[in-house]
Amino acid sequence: MRQRRIWRMSRLIKRTISKAEIRVLPIVAFGGRIITIQTVADAEKAVEFLLTQKMVGVDTETRPSFVSGKSYKVSLLQVSTDEVCFLFRLNYIGFPVSIQRFLEDVNVMKIGLSLKDDFGALHKRSDFKPGEFIDLQDYVRKFCIEDLSLQKIYAILFGQRISKNQRLSNWEAEVLNDKQKLYAATDAWACLMIYRYMEHLWRTGNYHIEEKKIETTVKEEHGM
Repeated sequence: MRQRRIWRMSRLIKRTISKAEIRVLPIVAFGGRIITIQTVADAEKAVEFLLTQKMVGVDTETRPSFVSGKSYKVSLLQVSTDEVCFLFRLNYIGFPVSIQRFLEDVNVMKIGLSLKDDFGALHKRSDFKPGEFIDLQDYVRKFCIEDLSLQKIYAILFGQRISKNQRLSNWEAEVLNDKQKLYAATDAWACLMIYRYMEHLWRTGNYHIEEKKIETTVKEEHGM
């Protein structure tokens, strides 16, 4: 009886989630302060604060190109704590020493999704050696989660939907609008929330994984 009661209380981790399931979920968004960084001096102040944190969520945005053969460098670097998210507008400030110092720091854990790709894109702006970081696409595999997009991982774990409406907007616009800022901040913050929750589940063991669905096919026999 006790084992059955514990099983009912444990968190079910789904392996996948469909777009249809996500569409009906309530939207979630970052509720903290968003600070846009457009000068090297402000970047230095922001980094000084971020270097006091144990872990942060990290993401990037790049202006989309709709012309074959044309691409842009990373436009925005988002770094979020629980309460504040800094939006570093790299298309304005370039890649100052303060940002390189932050990315190379080994004391602050940077948590993101497909961070290796983000770092590769950032290397087009400047060379640096990434410090401590966790790529959620690798981390979620120990929970047998097969969907690797941020929206799907968040939906599986929290039952809420991250809006992706601003993904293809112009991230090099002269002024980022409020919707763009909220989108960018939410993505970085969500990475931090996902990692913390999964660490809690892993530490407590209070979860169980959805049984793998076995697809069977019936072969049509000759004469049937």
